[in-house]
Amino acid sequence: MTSVRMKFRPSSVPDRMGRIYYQVIHNGSTGHIISRSRIYPEEWDGGGFAPEESLAPERAAMIRETAASCDGDMRRIREIIAMLDARGAPYGVAEIRSVFMTGGGARSLCGFTCELTASFRAEGKARLSETYSSALNSFMRFRNGRDILFDEMDAALMEVYAQHLRARGLSMNTISFYFRILRAIYNRAVSRGVTPQNYPFKTVYTGMARTVKRAVPLDVIRLIRDMPLPDRSNLRFSRDMFMFSFFTRGMSFVDMAYLKKSDLCNGILSYRRRKTGQRLWIRWEPCMQEIVDRYAVKSSEYLLPIIRRPRDDDRKQYKSALFNVNRKLRHIGRLAGLPQPLTMYVARHSWATIARDRHVPIPVISEGLGHDSDKTTLIYLASIDRGEVDDANRMILEML
Repeated sequence: MTSVRMKFRPSSVPDRMGRIYYQVIHNGSTGHIISRSRIYPEEWDGGGFAPEESLAPERAAMIRETAASCDGDMRRIREIIAMLDARGAPYGVAEIRSVFMTGGGARSLCGFTCELTASFRAEGKARLSETYSSALNSFMRFRNGRDILFDEMDAALMEVYAQHLRARGLSMNTISFYFRILRAIYNRAVSRGVTPQNYPFKTVYTGMARTVKRAVPLDVIRLIRDMPLPDRSNLRFSRDMFMFSFFTRGMSFVDMAYLKKSDLCNGILSYRRRKTGQRLWIRWEPCMQEIVDRYAVKSSEYLLPIIRRPRDDDRKQYKSALFNVNRKLRHIGRLAGLPQPLTMYVARHSWATIARDRHVPIPVISEGLGHDSDKTTLIYLASIDRGEVDDANRMILEML
């Protein structure tokens, strides 16, 4: 358990400004992080800054700026603590202070990334924040928790890090993922003038290797759909979520989680992808309605019972539900005798593969999946009638 408090230390010289500092208590140990902010004793009111109306007019605006700066420091210290907690290795107050103070914060990898992830969360980009934190935590484990200045990052160090990741048995795509995110962080620092561009990632792998096929054929989809599973069981729920994804052209689980009843109108389901912001429309089919009816909750605004407590952390609920559904799907996959793990992503990959094998045009498949990363495909997407995508989806569903 770690706590942070803002405190004031008056000067030993009368009528001189004192210093704001932050008291950090971690696992019974107490340490201080000194801020750059100075104020007069009368501008401090015991537990915080004195009320504005009690200050001289010429100092009130300055104190507001000082308070905002200190609030930013407090947020950054908490971000550092969250990052160190997520790393999973022991740490002390000295390390919190070191990360905060290194390079003035912005010139160090950890300090700069903590600022980025905090801004991402403030903008509602929780997934991007988690992605950056994941890559940073991996690199910090390699460094045994020691932060590093951007100026110290070079190609030789990245090669050693790559060897470390390979020795841990990580796949080439996972290694590439970490390096692509670290490179994105580094390039942001370059673009903001924090560090010159020294190209530390020029010799490490940042491509995408061919992955093991995750799609299953249509007869396996039928087998999963028709498996006798106990009513109101977690297995049945997980299978139904898998089938709902397949029925809706491989809709991702996060998009399923945030579907609202108001998104369904006049036989059309309309939603915006959480990942890209692209809006998609799907013609509503009886097989979709059957699943929704099975799990209908009148008091909920959501179409599916994935986010069950709207006032709580909805993203945490979605991630927990995804973990549990994938765990049950793997069990279903074993019951079905599948050689590869069954997950929610298999539904998406299978819809696309089956459509391709039935000679559905690639641009139509891209439209159905909501892809927007392939610039060439996007050129064709502009001329596609949405009804063509719905016809392709109905054709696949009728083959079940």
